[in-house]
Amino acid sequence: MATDPSPQRAYRAACPNCGAAVEFRSAASALAVCSYCRSTLLREGDALRRIGQSAELFDDHSPLQLGTAGRWQGAAFTLVGRLQVRYAGGSWNEWHALFDSADPTDAAPRSGWLSEDNGGYVFGFEAPAPPEALPPPEALRVGAQQVLGRESWSVASVTTARLGAAEGELPFVPVLERAYVVAELRNARGEVASIDYGPASEGRPPRWYVGRGLQLAELTLSGLREDGSTRDLKGRTLACPSCGASVAVQLDSTQSIVCAQCHAVVDLGAPGAQGAGADLKHYAQDTPGVAGGEPLIALGRSGTLTLGAGGPLPWQVVGYVERCTLPEAGDDEQSFWREYLLYNRQAGFAFLVDAEDGWSWVRPLTGAPQVSGATARWQGDSYREIYRYSGQITYVLGEFYWRLARGERTRNTDYRGPGGKQLNREQTGEGGDARSPGRPARRSTPTCCSRPSSSTTASAPRCSATPSRCRQRASAAWPGCSSSCCSLWSSSRWCVAAATTAASCAAPTARPATSIRVARATAAAACAARAGPTAVSAPVAAGTSKLPSIHQHRSDAS
Repeated sequence: MATDPSPQRAYRAACPNCGAAVEFRSAASALAVCSYCRSTLLREGDALRRIGQSAELFDDHSPLQLGTAGRWQGAAFTLVGRLQVRYAGGSWNEWHALFDSADPTDAAPRSGWLSEDNGGYVFGFEAPAPPEALPPPEALRVGAQQVLGRESWSVASVTTARLGAAEGELPFVPVLERAYVVAELRNARGEVASIDYGPASEGRPPRWYVGRGLQLAELTLSGLREDGSTRDLKGRTLACPSCGASVAVQLDSTQSIVCAQCHAVVDLGAPGAQGAGADLKHYAQDTPGVAGGEPLIALGRSGTLTLGAGGPLPWQVVGYVERCTLPEAGDDEQSFWREYLLYNRQAGFAFLVDAEDGWSWVRPLTGAPQVSGATARWQGDSYREIYRYSGQITYVLGEFYWRLARGERTRNTDYRGPGGKQLNREQTGEGGDARSPGRPARRSTPTCCSRPSSSTTASAPRCSATPSRCRQRASAAWPGCSSSCCSLWSSSRWCVAAATTAASCAAPTARPATSIRVARATAAAACAARAGPTAVSAPVAAGTSKLPSIHQHRSDAS
């Protein structure tokens, strides 16, 4: 069991603004934020000087809080501070973790950062910069390889962000509301590196951080926030800007939500959208979706699913997405699939996918598989490329942790490995921020070149041809773009997928699988209409699908 490490010495002083007690657990901490008046206090010897005031933290209902204690790689730590970082697509937390043991290299107090982003967690530490000079942000291309410290890294994102608020004890003075660039890189060993370029006004060299993804259960945490804090979300409602109906927001991280009355998609991620009386952006969906837009598993349903090696967990269906491939001119094949966005408070988000070849679950990867030609290697296994295709979102229901755009398009590559395992790489174009399926929520950046025009963006759909033929057709679909240009995207995310059946889920209660085939036949015309004049609609072959069941009891959030 994790215990709260008691510091050998703790410095306490009164806040010069309100008189409340302020404690420093680490002698290396330069600053603290008063928990009562939110004054930013700089430590100068044995005195505290007020240098400003921190903005209010956005209540994201994180399970973590100041004072939460745990163990990482055998060492005890306590969360003593937090930075809330904001960007165009939302926000994430950087928790300052103070360890009970000192740094073995110089006996200085040891601290690290636990990054929290929509249920995804990375424990990282500031490290000496690699011998190679860190590249400037404009030299980084999303999806490209970068060799730093004798390690090959894949650039996952380059984002403009701002420190929105702070609390607790921090090792440096945060510069709030000034734009800076942060780049995220990943490697085949599952490591995550960040380059923090800092605000230009600071004039400091970039900081280099290296960490590894984890699940909260690995930290044996104590002192978490009470589960009941999530019930407060039931009171958050807004009026649909399209029809005026009441729309209830269940998740704190929601960036887009669909009105249950008129099915308009409402953007909650735009600046100022959270304020009272905000003018919310929205768009109407063209059609009611397949089978009248009714998911096979109703929104709000909860059930116990085993997704990978993590063991059974309770998951709730919070979103529903219909997608299709975009065929080339002359193609007579098109595929359709449906994705259910699942949520677990500590494990974050996952997807349950209903495709023509059956059901599968999808989870994001923290690292980046190593790709060479048509082969990707991940955790000792080799995966072979089988399909390249472009996909498009055609209909949505529920709420989502990314900002939906009308007719979002993605570029996908599927790889097949041993034991039925699959990898999927999804890339989004300029300004896009699609996260389906299974993408972490943050960090898009403008591309360095223009995306091909709409007349050349159609790509090869899933087909029965050999993988080599699929690759040839996919390459031919971008006549106006060189191979290097085509690697420039606003986001590049990997996820792992595996087939699932009712055996891995709870007792069967959902509608019969035969209704899936009827729904897909209805979807063909709607998807073809969105794909443009080059799309060819064809009957979808009926196949067998095993529908994983899910409990149909109502939860607190339903």
